[in-house]
Amino acid sequence: MIILVTGAGGPTGEAVCGYFQKNGDTVIGVDKEDVDLLDRAAVQDLADRIEREHGRVDGVVHLVGGWRGSGSFAETSLDDWDALHDLLIRTLQHVSLAFEPLLRRSDNGRFVIVSAKAAERPSAGGAVYAAAKAAAEAWTLSLADALSGTGGAAVILVVKALVNDAMRAAKPEGKFSGFTDVHDLAAAIGGLYDRPAAEINGTRLDLTA
Repeated sequence: MIILVTGAGGPTGEAVCGYFQKNGDTVIGVDKEDVDLLDRAAVQDLADRIEREHGRVDGVVHLVGGWRGSGSFAETSLDDWDALHDLLIRTLQHVSLAFEPLLRRSDNGRFVIVSAKAAERPSAGGAVYAAAKAAAEAWTLSLADALSGTGGAAVILVVKALVNDAMRAAKPEGKFSGFTDVHDLAAAIGGLYDRPAAEINGTRLDLTA
C-alpha cells in the first residue's frame, strides 16, 4: 500500500510510519520541513508527485496537531484560535482536497484524523481547541460523504490524549490515565484496513472506551 503520513516528524508520526513500514508498505512521511501544508499549491504539488510515482494513495494519516487553552472562558485568546485554525483545520482542508481524487482510485483507501474527547465536552478554558477539533471532525465527515460508494473511508479516531515513551521517561511518576499510546494508535489505524470501507466510513472510533 501507499501511505502518506502528514506531521510525521514527531513520536506519533514515527510510530505510525514504523507500523506501516514493518508491514512492507510504502510510506511517505512529511513534516513542516518537507512541505508547507498551509500552502495549497505545495500540497497539490505533493499529490501530483505521488500520482506520477504511484498512481494512487491507499492511506492518508493526518497527524498535524497542536493545543492552546486558557485559564478561563473569559481569558480565551482569539490569537490562539487563529493558530489552531491553521494547524488543525487549514492543513486538513489542503491535504484532503488534494488527495481525495487519489483516495478514490484505491480499492481500500483510508483517510484518518485524530480528534479529542474535548470536542464532545469542551471545558471553559478549552474553547478554541475544542471548536477547532469539532470543525476538523465536520470537515472529515464531509470527506466521508464524498467517499461514500467507493472503496475509501474517512475515519475519526478519538483520544483523550496521546502518550509516548519519551513522555513516560520524562515523567516516570506520571499515570497518564486514559491516554492512548502512540503505538496503539498506529495499530488502530492499521486495523481500519481489516474492516469494510462502508462499515467505518464517516465513523468516530473512540480509543478511550
